[in-house]
Amino acid sequence: MTQEHSDNTKISMTESIMYFVFSLLINALGNVFTIVTSSHIHPQFLGSAYWTAAQVNLGEALHISLFWTFLIFGMLTSLLNAALMHKFDIKRILGNLVFMVPFSAFIDLFAGFFNKVMPDATSWPMIIAYIMINFLGVALIATGISIYQRVNLVLHPADDLMQILRFRYFHGKAGIAMWISYTPPTIMAIVAWIMTGKLKNFGLGTLFAFLCQGSITGWADKHIFPSLKHQRLDVGE
Repeated sequence: MTQEHSDNTKISMTESIMYFVFSLLINALGNVFTIVTSSHIHPQFLGSAYWTAAQVNLGEALHISLFWTFLIFGMLTSLLNAALMHKFDIKRILGNLVFMVPFSAFIDLFAGFFNKVMPDATSWPMIIAYIMINFLGVALIATGISIYQRVNLVLHPADDLMQILRFRYFHGKAGIAMWISYTPPTIMAIVAWIMTGKLKNFGLGTLFAFLCQGSITGWADKHIFPSLKHQRLDVGE
């Protein structure tokens, strides 16, 4: 195990919680930036983050609410993670579930605020600005992932999947692991498209996230709080 993701550098629980809360805030803010900018450009061509877009489409295809879509497929991803680790860890799975509660609350809070203060883009300068904000949102998501993956208290199931792939199968390479972790949402999107004949919430911002989010996470590991190393890393035997 390399020094970059060793467990030699310990941090206190207070520090862990502070890093975790900060990373959760900027991740939720980033998600809201992608959602709000996409919804305030007509016709919509920006799209939201990759997992979000796929789950929204599959939830609508199955006629289930967004809450249950995220919960059900999040827990299915947790089971996939257990299979990849060759270990069923109930505490880890419960941690995945616990992550979703404050994360969803922050998204609701930020979305309510920014939907009010950000009007529809009606001119090219506004459209260009919203594209930049959408891309900034992706960068914030990637940076948030970098921080709370290194802290490693609890993780979103999708980010847990990326971390398992990164350190168990791809020798710490964040970009490759991120692309491979997009396999489940890609399958979700294909199933939704077969069922409904259409896809929405996919666009320029989604493509940017697909191509760059993993690499930005790897960059943030080295440049955002560089003294913070991966703690309590467990990707199976």
